Amino acid sequence: MDDTPHAETERGTEPITRWPVPPAEGWTADDLDRIPGLPSHTELIDGALVFRSPQTRFHAYAARLLDHALLNQAPDQLDVDRDMTVRLDKKNRPEPDIVVFHTRAGTGPDQTWYGPEDVVLAVEVVSPDSRERDREVKPRKYAQAGVPHFWRVEQDENKGFPVVHVYELDPATTTYALSGIFHDRLKLTVPFDIEIDLTAIDRRPGPLT
Repeated sequence: MDDTPHAETERGTEPITRWPVPPAEGWTADDLDRIPGLPSHTELIDGALVFRSPQTRFHAYAARLLDHALLNQAPDQLDVDRDMTVRLDKKNRPEPDIVVFHTRAGTGPDQTWYGPEDVVLAVEVVSPDSRERDREVKPRKYAQAGVPHFWRVEQDENKGFPVVHVYELDPATTTYALSGIFHDRLKLTVPFDIEIDLTAIDRRPGPLT
């Protein structure tokens, strides 16, 4: 049976998109690299495929701001990626908006995921269609997999700037503890020295130093 997503045109109707039929036990993390024709940025949560809606301008600009700042300030042993999946276990392969990882984890240009042991920080910029996943489901899974730091980024409804909720892993309970909520300026010493002007979301990033 052909599982490839495709469109069929029926007489007098619009094209119908047909998506892969999941196996009885659900998809696995390895299936994301095998199923042809999946939309970009498809995630796997509890064995189910999750598709991303079109990005908002806030989402794109907030991710750009944080990605550039983290890449500019990360120490040499760490690197930063946008939209790279993390293989938490056989049934979960979410895609953080930003991931900070150990450079030793890089395996080459065809790499499609990192392991949770490689990840230092996962960042999720909350979108209207992903609030529950970004606020509850994904942070719980990152914590259970041992990712030590997690940021949840929301939009300040009054100013339009990012608000960053910073969490740190409690290894005794494998849950995240809130360590701060940052408006306007984010300043941290873990996982490394970081300082970000959150009001600069609309400014074009300067060159990396």
